Amino acid sequence: MAGGMVPVPFAELRFGGHIWQALPEGALFWPARRALLVADLHLEKASWYARGGQMLPPYDSLATLTALSDTVMATGAEEVWCLGDSFHDIAGCERLPESARAMLSNLTATTRWTWITGNHDRVFVDRCGGAVRDEALVEGVMLRHEAVPRETFPELSGHFHPKLRVKVRGKLVARRCFVATATKLIFPAFGALAGGLDVTHPEIMRATGGGAEALVALRDRLLRFPVAA
Repeated sequence: MAGGMVPVPFAELRFGGHIWQALPEGALFWPARRALLVADLHLEKASWYARGGQMLPPYDSLATLTALSDTVMATGAEEVWCLGDSFHDIAGCERLPESARAMLSNLTATTRWTWITGNHDRVFVDRCGGAVRDEALVEGVMLRHEAVPRETFPELSGHFHPKLRVKVRGKLVARRCFVATATKLIFPAFGALAGGLDVTHPEIMRATGGGAEALVALRDRLLRFPVAA
């Protein structure tokens, strides 16, 4: 996939004894492994709502996979980890439009791709390629879908779709963000149609144990905001 490309530099982040790059799209790149990590794609969320009568534009999967393909190309990633809830439900993969399915199959065929299972997509087989794990310990860092408060390893997870809300010139602005402590890093949702919880939500506080920061990645730097309990 990398094809000899020079990866684009992004904001540097040190966590768990490793150097990472935080991307504005809500992904994390691990230069030492040429690995890209994302969480909560929620593919085929719109079609799931449509089945219940709530009609939404049916383009979320294609938009998400286009953004993911662009991010793989920009970083030169050769390894991809999806940290759970990659599909919005267990039949989501079956509903993928042909163009989205082709794009996903190409991604899983040209990288070392691993799906971490989540609460939305724990049980199904066809994921257009890639390996499936419930969780994984990689070079001393635990990768899973939902943070475990008592985990002793440095931990990367998703699940909560954190967003930071701040006032800018009198207007309330919401930005997806990472939530970080010394031992936990919770990813924002990468999916085009994913919502989000405020970083001060009690469930996020419970998962992190408090003392967290909201990290907003820009192209050239990482903005840090203390999260008040």
